[in-house]
Amino acid sequence: MLAAEELQAGEVLFTIPRTALLSQHTTSIHALLQEAQESLQSQSGWVPLLLALLHEYTASSSHWQPYFSLWQGFRSLDHPMFWPQEERTRLLQGTGIPEAVDKDLANIQLEYNSIILPFMETHPDIFDPKLHTLELYKELVAFVMAYSFQEPLEEEEEDEKGPNPPMMVPVADILNHVANHNANLEYSPQCLRMVTTQPVRKGQEIFNTYGQMANWQLLHMYGFAEPYPGNSHDTADIQMVTLRRAALQRAKSEAQQQLVSEQWDFLCQLEMVGEEGAFVLGWDEVLTEEELSMTLKVLCMSEEEFKEYKEQDGWEDDSEEEENSTLSNEALSRLKTPCKKLLYDSVLLTLESYGADLKAEQDLLNNKEAYEKLSRREQQALHVRYGQKRILHQLLELVQ
Repeated sequence: MLAAEELQAGEVLFTIPRTALLSQHTTSIHALLQEAQESLQSQSGWVPLLLALLHEYTASSSHWQPYFSLWQGFRSLDHPMFWPQEERTRLLQGTGIPEAVDKDLANIQLEYNSIILPFMETHPDIFDPKLHTLELYKELVAFVMAYSFQEPLEEEEEDEKGPNPPMMVPVADILNHVANHNANLEYSPQCLRMVTTQPVRKGQEIFNTYGQMANWQLLHMYGFAEPYPGNSHDTADIQMVTLRRAALQRAKSEAQQQLVSEQWDFLCQLEMVGEEGAFVLGWDEVLTEEELSMTLKVLCMSEEEFKEYKEQDGWEDDSEEEENSTLSNEALSRLKTPCKKLLYDSVLLTLESYGADLKAEQDLLNNKEAYEKLSRREQQALHVRYGQKRILHQLLELVQ
């Protein structure tokens, strides 16, 4: 969407009445979905909307046919979940996306077989498994990932109920996303409004925000990434178990290895770490600062320090540390030497999980001719890998 004329901040670009939204509440089968809501509960919380989409997309008389006609057979969706597994692994190894996609595909299959199929079988007048296939369901999941909106909860509701279910918002979903966006969707009881957040020049593209998304999340959920240095919200992960691996590697004796195992178990009990978790690093600070601070501190303790710390159940006079608990880049550079060394080794182990090194990626990005020969998927994957590696290399420099 481009600005046809100059716009000021705070201008309403368009208004969408709530009757135009496509959701589990506005679909022609909303009464059926309401009636069956208990049996339609799932991990994602998306099943009622997906059933509404399965029906409306294939019903020729649907009120939303003109809307669906914008997505001819969903051919424009190019999420990594649609890439061949070999290509996904080759291009995205180390980024965290292949693992996220594997979970998605398993959940989609499970949801379709255990919730969608039984519901369709009880309503053969509306649904036909030959038409409403697993393949179509998968495309609709990607459609919801990339184009749906979730209305934020009011502050007083946040503790009482889970997130609002997703809904499709015609027109608003045409806008692309960048971190430095110039428009935002506002919600009111009667309608939704897209409002400019900064002045927009004539001919400039109007960008919404999908939230503070790292590049790996953008590619996973929406099928694109922001080229460096555009994405100020980009992040890189260090798997929690990588820190344990680095600590075990530097343990010289069996007794030291035993100590690391005990320290790790203690951190698990405190719910600071887990086998599947990750420490998240942003450009300016660590986003999981409490978890990383505590893990570094405990894994760098001597046997005596650890024994004393355990006896106090992990409590001590931390008032001095509390004030400095933000792990900003400046704070990372001031870490004690053993903590720096452990973090340094963990970053090196993390960088090993990628296929190529930072310099190779940098050369490719700097070589316009070579970059333009890459497929779209190769380009998007390159932006994800490059951003993550830049953040990891920045951390290496800080803790050297």
